[in-house]
Amino acid sequence: MEDVAWVPRGAKNPGRLVGALQRHNPAATIASRGCDQDCSFCIVPFMEGDFKPLPDFPVLPVLCDNNLSGLPAEYQDYIVGRYQAEGVPLLDANSGFEPRTFSSAVFERWKAINKGVWRLAYDELIERDFIREAMAILRSAGVPPRRIQIYTLLGNEPYDACMQRIHEVIEWGGEPFCQPLMKLVSLTRDPHVKHDWTAKKLRGVARWANNRMWRSVAPRFEDYDPSIRRAPRARYDAAQGLFV
Repeated sequence: MEDVAWVPRGAKNPGRLVGALQRHNPAATIASRGCDQDCSFCIVPFMEGDFKPLPDFPVLPVLCDNNLSGLPAEYQDYIVGRYQAEGVPLLDANSGFEPRTFSSAVFERWKAINKGVWRLAYDELIERDFIREAMAILRSAGVPPRRIQIYTLLGNEPYDACMQRIHEVIEWGGEPFCQPLMKLVSLTRDPHVKHDWTAKKLRGVARWANNRMWRSVAPRFEDYDPSIRRAPRARYDAAQGLFV
């Protein structure tokens, strides 16, 4: 298996390397495989199918499940209970929550352990009402924008539709994290170009959004100068406990 993964002999604390995921990131774990959404642009349905619980998962700070809010409520309770029982903080629910199934009950359940950002996805305009309601739940609970990060897929819809989603995320009190569309089977990380996009524009919009250029440097992508790689350093707001 040397062409797939390599673990050095004599590595410290080998007991923590309990699976392939921990060999990639020793702080990462997964409590379920699969997803029930069957999105055409996502590899998970093709590789993993529907939900499969992994109840013996190691409790670690980075949780990589594909869709936490789509899991049965009793299994969500089980995951949260495992974290509480072992006293491990959840620092990153990495793939996050599905807006169609995110509710006040889901928020109340997970806020007991989630110490990191709240991640959801706004991949298509047909999800507009779901993501707006999910973000409203978070904002009404006092979650600041820097802790509401919305995966925003680029390229699966025309340019104007994708930019609408980005600006709506900002308007509704969150921050977009843009991911250019890729083919499900690809040997490179090159974007998959569709509609009125180009590979250059896909990368440019992602850089503009993910480096938060919209906050101060260029509120619109059309005003963005690609030679500017990063926005000015954020100011620390002690009241929020965040850089703003």
